[in-house]
Amino acid sequence: MSEMSSGDDHGPGRYEIRLTGHLGPRWVAWFDGFTITNEADGTAVVRGYVVDQSALHGLLNKVRDMGLPLLSVVRVAADLAAPAPPETTH
Repeated sequence: MSEMSSGDDHGPGRYEIRLTGHLGPRWVAWFDGFTITNEADGTAVVRGYVVDQSALHGLLNKVRDMGLPLLSVVRVAADLAAPAPPETTH
C-alpha cells in the first residue's frame, strides 16, 4: 500500500524525471525550460519547474511519447532546488 502525504504535493514545484538512455541536444527544445543531464550510469535526468499537476502530466506524456523507459519522477525539496522562476505581474 502507498502512504498518503499530508503536505501540498499538487502545487507548483521542481521535479526530476529520470529516464533510461541519454538524450541528445535536440531534446532541449522539446523540454522547453528544463535542463537535461546525461549521467554516467546511462540515464538522463530532466529537471525543471512544473506549475501544476496538469503540466506535470503533460510532461510525462512527452516522456511516454519518446518511448524511453521512465525510471523515476521525484519532486525536489524546495531547499535542494534552484529558486523558483520569478512571478510575473500583469
